[in-house]
Amino acid sequence: MQNDVDPEVEAFLVSPAAYGLSPGASVERIETHASLVFLAGERAWKLKKPVRYDYLDFSTLEKRRAACEHELELNRRTAPGIYLGVVPLRRTPEGFSIGGAEGGIVDWLVEMRRFEAEGLFARMAGEGRLTRAHIEALAASIADFHRHAAPLPDKGGAESFARILAGNDADLAAFAGEVFDASHLRMLHGAGAALLARDGYLLDQRRAQGWVRLCHGDLHLGNVTLIGGEPVIFDCIEFNDDIASIDILYDLAFLLMDLAVRARADTRLQGFANRALNAYLDHTDGQGIGAALDGLALIRLFMATRAAVRAKVTALLAAQGGKREEARGYLEAALDMLRAPRPRLIAIGGLSGTGKSTLAAALAPHAGGVLGAVHLRSDIVRKRLWGVEPLSRLPAEAYGAETGARVYDGMLTLAARALAAGVPVVLDAVFARPGEREAAEELAAAMEVPFLGLWLEAPSPILEGRIAAREEQGADPSDATVEVLHRQLAYDIGPMRWTRLDASQSGTHMLERALQCLASPH
Repeated sequence: MQNDVDPEVEAFLVSPAAYGLSPGASVERIETHASLVFLAGERAWKLKKPVRYDYLDFSTLEKRRAACEHELELNRRTAPGIYLGVVPLRRTPEGFSIGGAEGGIVDWLVEMRRFEAEGLFARMAGEGRLTRAHIEALAASIADFHRHAAPLPDKGGAESFARILAGNDADLAAFAGEVFDASHLRMLHGAGAALLARDGYLLDQRRAQGWVRLCHGDLHLGNVTLIGGEPVIFDCIEFNDDIASIDILYDLAFLLMDLAVRARADTRLQGFANRALNAYLDHTDGQGIGAALDGLALIRLFMATRAAVRAKVTALLAAQGGKREEARGYLEAALDMLRAPRPRLIAIGGLSGTGKSTLAAALAPHAGGVLGAVHLRSDIVRKRLWGVEPLSRLPAEAYGAETGARVYDGMLTLAARALAAGVPVVLDAVFARPGEREAAEELAAAMEVPFLGLWLEAPSPILEGRIAAREEQGADPSDATVEVLHRQLAYDIGPMRWTRLDASQSGTHMLERALQCLASPH
């Protein structure tokens, strides 16, 4: 690894005295291709190497200062508590010093607040401590970040993505035979080129609509940490804005790919990628949700491209030994991600408290393909119509008959867009009226996809207990109360053609029954 840092500067920065620490204190040095990071006490200090590559230029003092300031600016979008400032490294008659007003500036440092490695999502995933709740919170924060990121109408598009694919092909070809099977590389190239030819117009369309933005660019579990119980995203691509000027779904695809690849080897993470996607969509507002669902036509290409990038990076390490199988695993994952799932429509109905949303969330990862199904929940659709977050409480007028009709119409419209993008869909609503159930069946027929309707039912005391517990926790988008349930119990459900499931059973039993229904011809 190239290291052109002044040896005197590096010797100073690895010494505890540089940070006012006692002589016996430890300073940890971490080297990357472009930087040195020094972990000292409660701080981390990043020094840019005086290097120049085709994708970055830190060759002068002024360029390194600008790069440090840009890193601070970009990372403060998601991690203001970590990125504290840019500090000069000075040479004084007494020696080097960090900060201060005396002496000439010899370099610049990014000052960061140090955090414990135990909170890194990558480490938590490996140790089995990462939960769906963590992933949901992360996906919500990514959706908010993307919503506020600056649109870049002169970046991205089909031509730009074609260059990414061509670069991958060229880099991977260098390892044909040595690391990768040449036939697998041909399959990757052919499938990627076919998808780009088919959907390139959508890349250009999304750019015109404003969905190419200055993103994070390196959004995997290794760049997320838990601080104060909340996920914090750090270490974005700061050295070249072109690399991070991408479609927001391509940014998200890195996380989805990372979770999906990890789940191949760790069953504890199965379903996490699907949960990340659906939590992201749940927190996408009314202006963005339709375009996001349309954009899912690109998600296979986006995820596979991310996996191919990881394959070539890992192959470079394989040349140093020990990473060959990991590199091949990424390539195999990329090929799996390029395979189209079979679109289908699943509708889950039942009165409040029957566990529709729990079952829908559990069933969605199993609905087809690497990523599974989009989970469209009427409670979320209603909140989006009112322009509020999923956990916000709505007034009684939000539950009138007219609004209810808008919610079902809106949910089916979104389902049609997702199905048109080639993605399976799980609908999650009460579906108490025969007309609501018929509309879902008619949508499946119109889209020419298989349909499965599941109707959940359980004794009213069980439903009352679940609703009361849910209200007490206050962590569910549903506003239904026990009083609402009592009104529902008086409904005339009408003829029921959907498969009835006993919702008094355990969640595991319910999922097993639903999977049996999904596997049977219908």
